[in-house]
Amino acid sequence: MTSVFDQGSAAPCPSTFNMAAYVLAHAAKHPDKTALSVLHKDHTTDWTFAQINAAVRGIAQGFLEAGLQPGQRILLRLGNRPEYPLAYLAAIAVDLIPIPTSPQLTEKETQFIIDDLAPEAILHEDGVACPPHSKRIDIQDLTAMMLLPGAEFTFGPPDRAAYIVYTSGTSGKPRAVLHAHRAIWARRMMHDGWYGLHHADRMLHAGAFNWTYTMGTGLMDPWSVGATALIPSPNTAPDVLPGLMARHNATLFAAAPGVYRKFLKDDQKLNAPALRHGLSAGEKMSPAIQQAWTDASGTRVLEAYGLSECSTFISAAPKMDIPKGATGRPQHGRKIALLDAHGMPVPIGTAGTIAVHKSDPGLMIGYVNAATETAQRFSGDWFVTGDQAQMDAAGYITYLGRNDDMMNAGGFRVSPLEVEASLNAFPGIEAIAVTDVEVKPDLRVIMAFYTGPKTLDHKTFTAFASDRLAAYKVPRDFIHVAHLPTGANGKLARAQLQRLWRPHDQT
Repeated sequence: MTSVFDQGSAAPCPSTFNMAAYVLAHAAKHPDKTALSVLHKDHTTDWTFAQINAAVRGIAQGFLEAGLQPGQRILLRLGNRPEYPLAYLAAIAVDLIPIPTSPQLTEKETQFIIDDLAPEAILHEDGVACPPHSKRIDIQDLTAMMLLPGAEFTFGPPDRAAYIVYTSGTSGKPRAVLHAHRAIWARRMMHDGWYGLHHADRMLHAGAFNWTYTMGTGLMDPWSVGATALIPSPNTAPDVLPGLMARHNATLFAAAPGVYRKFLKDDQKLNAPALRHGLSAGEKMSPAIQQAWTDASGTRVLEAYGLSECSTFISAAPKMDIPKGATGRPQHGRKIALLDAHGMPVPIGTAGTIAVHKSDPGLMIGYVNAATETAQRFSGDWFVTGDQAQMDAAGYITYLGRNDDMMNAGGFRVSPLEVEASLNAFPGIEAIAVTDVEVKPDLRVIMAFYTGPKTLDHKTFTAFASDRLAAYKVPRDFIHVAHLPTGANGKLARAQLQRLWRPHDQT
């Protein structure tokens, strides 16, 4: 018996489709229902479905009046504000292609994206790093567009381009992942297969508006079933979240594992009677955090596994009794396999690389400007992820980690080669290598190890890195070592860097 799990075919996406229209369909059914509540300390800012729909269509009209044409790209360089997802949907509504990006990216990293994708326009907010551009739409202009008479949604084949997200590449060069309109239709498989989502839910997501995890799980999915999204206002401290769950009758709570860790302290009990369960994605959650959540809330936390190229497709579900240590099972409508180095399914109980069947409606169109790299990720009928796992006879999957050197920084995947390439130019370095290390239970951070004639100034090194890398990519520490570990072939033995950190930490 081999590690192939076929959960049947997903319902086909309509032949004419628009992702934004699908997400906002409940504006016609329940116009006065609250779609979004931004949770402040002592009040909320509420948006009804009708208001969200009008704002999205107004921005879409503004884009058209600005001379933007279908198929052109818009780079989003906005902060943590509701206008971010509204502008994202507005672009998709009229067949423009938004490029959502983290506001933590530096000007140099943003310039790379501009050079790579040549966006026609940039939505920009002061305080967010961005090089000059010939067509810049400021936040004030964007806000004014919300009041325009709404544009009509553009419908077409579901396989056409809808949006682009960036993922850190194993080569050290970030890759632009192009998704189709059908990607949102594929997320229907998560509604029962992960969330247990329905129209009466109130989904509290702890992330920022400008994080793709928040936009998908916290906004687009609840809106698509007519549920209410609850998003904390910017700079809300993690220890405030339990109170928000209770005060605003959250039925579902979603966050990355690191957020759970920050507020699950001192045997605190969560008095949130409406809460059914928690949701976690972005990285593997430790058993200790899972148990702490259950002890505090009396509910389970349901994990999900996915990636930028296919969102989440393996998950726990409310009525699923999963084996200890397993992440979950492929959702209904998915076909998943674990492959060996030759692209063949491995026997049940054997470690293999997670692969998604190429027919999955949530799978990317491909990497932009990288046809060869796109082709390399496919093995026959399978898209190969690079993550290792083990499957049992019932299809439950236990995640075993990466089969490459990718790091995880607070839910963001980061290539060590990208970080090293940015730091190699620092004066006084002979060689540098980075990896993520577990500095305490359930907390991994990026560390840099370098060789050179002397120990270099930490503050100067950090400033140099911060000028070139987003904050989540900047190493926590820079450790001077006599030499970097290598294998028999003379190449860096990255797995051995952990041993260099521990003696340093204990001195």
